[in-house]
Amino acid sequence: MRDTFATNPYPSKGELVVTFGGYAQTEPSHKAGPSVHDHMLVHLVLNGKGKYHCMGREYKLAQGDSFFIFPGDLVHYEADADEPWEYCWIGFRGHAADEMLSKMYITAQRPVVSGRSLRKLRLLNNRILQSLQRGDSNCDLIAGGYMRLLLAEYAGKKANNPTEGETPSTMIQQQVEQAIRWITLQYYQPISIENMAQSLGYHRTHLSKMFKQHTGFSPMNYLLKVRMERAKLLLQNERLTVDQVASSVGFPDSLYFSKQFKKWFGSSPTDYRNITRKRDPSPCQ
Repeated sequence: MRDTFATNPYPSKGELVVTFGGYAQTEPSHKAGPSVHDHMLVHLVLNGKGKYHCMGREYKLAQGDSFFIFPGDLVHYEADADEPWEYCWIGFRGHAADEMLSKMYITAQRPVVSGRSLRKLRLLNNRILQSLQRGDSNCDLIAGGYMRLLLAEYAGKKANNPTEGETPSTMIQQQVEQAIRWITLQYYQPISIENMAQSLGYHRTHLSKMFKQHTGFSPMNYLLKVRMERAKLLLQNERLTVDQVASSVGFPDSLYFSKQFKKWFGSSPTDYRNITRKRDPSPCQ
């Protein structure tokens, strides 16, 4: 099978929407990222081996394993030097997608699923990709139906429950994960602790207390962290001005953005860009 990529020409707005899919046989040590996505992704390893890095952890993966990528998370993955992986992937979104995965205990903290039928997963991935490649007016509906079957396969008879020795996610932990996901999706918008708490349905005091307890950050400091990490990536794109980068990460005032960036990383956005350019003279792709 050749390397393949297809998009959904008629994406709807709903609970679960497939946006694109693909297949690749990678080269040895091929790297993807570091990058931040604005959609969800699931990769299925068909053959070979590789490593996936997410939330500060490294996962070594092989045939039959799957790994999920969540919006706003900085991730990268790399093919093995001797047995580079062959994989397929599906990009998806939807207002119920995060909740569906959370109920299966698939989160940014637990992004890897193993022990499912490779034959069934491969078949469903192929069906989704084929429906996108046909590109007819009902491909969105067909791909979405197969996507639900794919997620049902990941749920399976064996739920992705915490392994022995771990405790199930508590309600508070799930609330914190929900808040983190909200921040990583809304970071470029004007945000206050009040509208964050209101959008999530929590009292602001409760939100601040539980968030600090589980992450070590206040919600607003975590928001700043997300914005600064995203700004670092955007500054590597020479086509964007500092003003444009500032606006893209939620700062209407570029001077205030520059002050916050220097406070966070120890150098101004312009100095950081110059340092990065000297370190890697190749153009940003």
